[in-house]
Amino acid sequence: EYEGDRDGEGQRHGFGKARLPNGDTYEGEYERGLRSGHGTYRFKNGALYTGNYLQNKKHGKGVFFYPDGSKYAGDWVHDQRQGYGEYLYANGDTYTGEWANNKRHGQGTYVYKDTGSKYVGCWVNGIQNGPAELIHLNHRFKGTFLNGKPLGRGKYIFDIGCEQHGEYIQPVQEKEEEEEDEPPLPLEPIWKVSEITKLTPWSPHDEELLVPREAGGAEAEEEKIPSAIGDAGEEGEGRREEEVNQGQEDQGEK
Repeated sequence: EYEGDRDGEGQRHGFGKARLPNGDTYEGEYERGLRSGHGTYRFKNGALYTGNYLQNKKHGKGVFFYPDGSKYAGDWVHDQRQGYGEYLYANGDTYTGEWANNKRHGQGTYVYKDTGSKYVGCWVNGIQNGPAELIHLNHRFKGTFLNGKPLGRGKYIFDIGCEQHGEYIQPVQEKEEEEEDEPPLPLEPIWKVSEITKLTPWSPHDEELLVPREAGGAEAEEEKIPSAIGDAGEEGEGRREEEVNQGQEDQGEK
């Protein structure tokens, strides 16, 4: 069903309202029979998109409200989240930053609602990857992440005015011949302390060698550090929500 403007050839052109065979509805601009310009698309499952279209695809600025209560507001390119945008997840977490092919990609900030911690740094295909900072309530970690986990040189910065330098080392997986059928669980990187210092400027790209000192103090300080890995891994829930929502979104518009 369609109610609205048409061009000389009878195609939908201008402003109109349409009800699709699957129960979805669209109200907005058309160009030569296709959704182009600004419009609002309501999905039968309760989802809603309001924003720009180009030849029946979400393209430009737009806001998508998903059935689970999550929301994305930002840039779209050919029906995919791409450019810059903010995603509010159903669990209250938020991501603000760059996107590519529907995934967090580039520079972005992920905030964990439950703990108030946030990851500020690089993403690759939806995963924390590259130089970043993981900020907690009274301390923060600066270093490099690989596949969602800190790895290599970094430092913890404490509000009391000191830093703990060191590196995350990936443990070697021990092979067990008896359980060849089951893939081994990935081991968590281990934090190895090098030194304790006063506050100093530093980035993961520095080549300066660390000289161990104050070993006793380093060991004592190490016990006070909550795991940076815990928060870094929690955003998997948000990633699963995106995948489910994307499936519903694609299915609804076909």
